Amino acid sequence: MSTRENVLKALENNKGAAVSGEELASRLNISRAAVWKAIQELRKGGYRIEAVTNRGYCLSPDSDVLSREGILSCLNGDFPPERIHVFKSLESTNLTAKKMALDGAAPGTVVIAGEQTGGRGRMGRSFYSPPDGGIYMSFILKPQFDAAKSVLITTAASVAVCKAIENVTGISCRIKWVNDIYLGDKKICGILTEAVTDFESGHIDYIVCGIGINYSTSFPEELSGIAGALFESPSPGGHLSAGEKLSAGREISPGKDVSRNRLIAEIISQILAISENLDAKTFIEDYRSRSFVLGKEILIIPRAGNDGERNLADGIPAEAVDIDEDGGLVVRYRDGSLGTLNSGEISIRTVK
Repeated sequence: MSTRENVLKALENNKGAAVSGEELASRLNISRAAVWKAIQELRKGGYRIEAVTNRGYCLSPDSDVLSREGILSCLNGDFPPERIHVFKSLESTNLTAKKMALDGAAPGTVVIAGEQTGGRGRMGRSFYSPPDGGIYMSFILKPQFDAAKSVLITTAASVAVCKAIENVTGISCRIKWVNDIYLGDKKICGILTEAVTDFESGHIDYIVCGIGINYSTSFPEELSGIAGALFESPSPGGHLSAGEKLSAGREISPGKDVSRNRLIAEIISQILAISENLDAKTFIEDYRSRSFVLGKEILIIPRAGNDGERNLADGIPAEAVDIDEDGGLVVRYRDGSLGTLNSGEISIRTVK
């Protein structure tokens, strides 16, 4: 790692506490001048680093610049640093992750961006991804099953993200089948899973699972009625201090440390833990308990036509009755017959 990265790692590991320049220089085997230069570079990059008289340098608890070092400082265990890639801006984290997978990136590699200029959701729809207010990340995974069961990745990722949000912030979210996460009546997260398969065997070469979370995002008027964010009024730098109001009307418990880096680290832990035991399908019951469509009347909306429009009048009414063991949505049609819906072929709209 560079001197700048090593200094940042030391500060992140002692976030909120002062570390002397002399100690940093000794620990990293560099000069005091090199430490000072690295501190200046970090400040220019947006890090809030205070110089404490006779004590050294302190990375403010309110600092929340996305960085590999900040994420690693929140991860438990020996996670390979080279598998975390953080960018200020990308066209799409999924696109970059797919290119990395083709170049031989290891399973478990994570691509993170502070902004997406061409973020995408399911069925080719755009995903609003402005700078600083969101979490945009993609995983490269290597499941051991055929493409017919790829919906399991999206199902598992939905549970992993909900658990991560709850563990870090105390906020409980719910899932709209198959890949949308809601807080109250607004969508705060979308998940896009893309697979590359071997056409002869039907097996998946790799899967890229993209996750976009509205952390403290502000929306244009046309989206404000349907899209929400985890937090409404973040402190400068994007950090949520104790006592700030959440969009669900609750408050963070006193002293709780919440940041984008910490939430990303928890998502990494949850995703990898679930994906390593995907065949056990232990997350399915959790998915069912977090679903807000089960037991409700829905409309099954057909794919868009060549003109890109979907006619809601052509929607098929049904009742959502269960989630099967492969993540499919079991529905009961008006004539009493049952059917199972799979990812990628429909959208749903709750009607009551």
